[in-house]
Amino acid sequence: MSLVDPPSDTLEAPARPAAAPPDGTGATVPRIVPRRRTGQWAAAAAVLVLLASAVLSVVRNDAFQWDVVADYFLTTAVLRGLGLTLWLTVLVMVLGFALGTLLATMRLSANPVLRGVSWGYVWLFRSMPILVQLLFWFNIGALYPTILGIRTVHLLGPVTIAIIGLTLHEAAYAAEVVRGGILSVDKGQLEAAQSLGLGAWRRLRRIVLPQAMRSIVPPAGNMLIGTLKGTSIVSVIAVQDLLYSVQLVYHRTYQVIPLLLVATIWYVVVTSVLGVGQFYVERHYARGTAGAR
Repeated sequence: MSLVDPPSDTLEAPARPAAAPPDGTGATVPRIVPRRRTGQWAAAAAVLVLLASAVLSVVRNDAFQWDVVADYFLTTAVLRGLGLTLWLTVLVMVLGFALGTLLATMRLSANPVLRGVSWGYVWLFRSMPILVQLLFWFNIGALYPTILGIRTVHLLGPVTIAIIGLTLHEAAYAAEVVRGGILSVDKGQLEAAQSLGLGAWRRLRRIVLPQAMRSIVPPAGNMLIGTLKGTSIVSVIAVQDLLYSVQLVYHRTYQVIPLLLVATIWYVVVTSVLGVGQFYVERHYARGTAGAR
């Protein structure tokens, strides 16, 4: 080894030759550096810190009285109110969509009278607040003391009034949902079904509805969840739903916050279950499309 030669441990490793580009031009391919998203990660960390702080403040706050919430969460009165809320939601949705489908069919009819009646119904009941509708039905005896010779005073109970008011209200929105779903079906599908000699009912059942359900299910799922929460308004006419049941308890115990939390948690649980069901129903009807998951 020569005296001028550097020590072996200071020798630099030979540089790796740059990879030749696939086009054979001999140009050096630049190294791709991933983009740093420092701001996004910092914002995400700040959001998580704030969210954790909010959750801890709720859990550790003794004013929420979580022990009282646990005591009343599965009581008979609360579960009975929850059962009535679920029953009322299912019944109103079934009746509302049945009437809404009829209204949607009338709206798409070639008969101008049927179209006008359907449009007027949707316009009227979408314009009136649901609370006003319930109060009108609750006071039907003052407006019409007798109908067809039958005295209307005490004829309708609070639960019946709630079913009538909520159903008429939901039918107006269901009619637009069903009409939009039917209009989303390509007209060429109907023309092809007609050319095959399929009747109107078979065209509706085998051609229109399976395709229309892709557009109907998402807003219908939102309507179901909205109806579940909207049933709480029937407490103003003394229907013992979930909210009214907890109100009866805290009027006696004066523990307002924990009892409202009981109702809130039950609403969150049920809407979460309905949201999961909506996801699978949407995926079922989205089979074979680009939006299928």
